[in-house]
Amino acid sequence: MSVLVTGAAGFIGFHTSLRLLARGDKVVGVDNLNPYYDPALKQARLAQLQAHPGFSFHQADIGDRAAMAAIADAHPEITGYINLAAQAGVRHSLKAPHDYSHSNVEGHLVMLELARANANCRNFVYASSSSVYGANTKLPFAVEDRVDQPISLYAATKRAGELMSHCYSHLYRIPTSGLRFFTVYGPWGRPDMAAYLFAKAILEGKPITIFNNGDMRRDFTYIDDIVSGVVGTLDHPAADDGVTPPAKIYNIGNTRSEKLMDFVGLVEQCLGRKAEYQFAPMQAGDVKETYADISAIQRDCGFAPTTPISEGVPKFIAWFKQYHGV
Repeated sequence: MSVLVTGAAGFIGFHTSLRLLARGDKVVGVDNLNPYYDPALKQARLAQLQAHPGFSFHQADIGDRAAMAAIADAHPEITGYINLAAQAGVRHSLKAPHDYSHSNVEGHLVMLELARANANCRNFVYASSSSVYGANTKLPFAVEDRVDQPISLYAATKRAGELMSHCYSHLYRIPTSGLRFFTVYGPWGRPDMAAYLFAKAILEGKPITIFNNGDMRRDFTYIDDIVSGVVGTLDHPAADDGVTPPAKIYNIGNTRSEKLMDFVGLVEQCLGRKAEYQFAPMQAGDVKETYADISAIQRDCGFAPTTPISEGVPKFIAWFKQYHGV
C-alpha cells in the first residue's frame, strides 16, 4: 500500500510513518514544519524517515489546495490517507484561533477533496481528539456521548473535521475513520506536552506548573499503542452497505485514568530528582479528567493497548536524556 501521511514530521505522524515503512508500505509524507515548537525536533524526526527508501517527503501546508493537488498528481499510487497534520494545543487556540481554522478545518477539507478525487482510495483516517467531549462528566467517555458543547476552539475544529468526514462518507461513499486521541506521550514527543514539560523543568531546576492544584486525571496513552490503533484502523475501513455512511469514530486511549500526580512522581523517579511544584487553578478550555471507552475500536480493529505508565514513562525519559545529551 502507498499511504499519504500528513504531519509526517510530527510526533504521531513520525511514529506512524516508521511503522508503515517497517511493514513494507510506501509513505508519502507531508509537513509544513511550522514553528509552533522547535522545528529542529521535527527535522530530527524527518532525517530518520528519509533514511528509508520507501519514504518520500514534501514540505507543504495541507490548507494550500494547489500544493496538495500537485502532490496528489505526483503520486497516483496513493490508496490510503492518514491526516494527522493539524494545529495542536488547546491553550494555544486561545491565542491564535485563525491557525486552527486554517489547518484543522480548511486543511481537513482539502484532504477530503483529495480522497474524493481518488477512485482508488481505500480508507481516509484522520486525527480527532478527546477534547471534543468538552466538560462531559460521564466516565468513561464513549463515542456515543454528546460532543456538541466544546469548551475550546481546538475542540470545535476537531469536531468540525468529524462532521465534514461524515458528510463526505455519506455523499461520496468514502470510508472515513476519526480517531479521538487521549493524552499521547512517549519518545520524540512534543515539547508542549506534560511529560516533556515536566522533565525539562525538573532537570533545569525550575518549578513545574500543576493545574487544578493537582486534582486531575488523564488517560495517558503510550505512542506505540496509539500507532497500533492508527495502523489497525487504516487496515479496517468502514464497510459500505449502501445505506449507512461508511464513517467511523473511535477513541484511542489506554483505558486507565491515572492521577496526574502519579504521572509526575514517575517522571521524578526516572530522573532521580524531586520537582518543585507551582500549583495553579484550572486553565480555560481544560478538563479535570479524561478516560476512554475503547470498546468500538477493540471490536472493529482488534486494538489492545499494552503499555502502562510504569513502562512508558521510563522509555520516554530514556529518550529525553539521550536526545538532550543529559
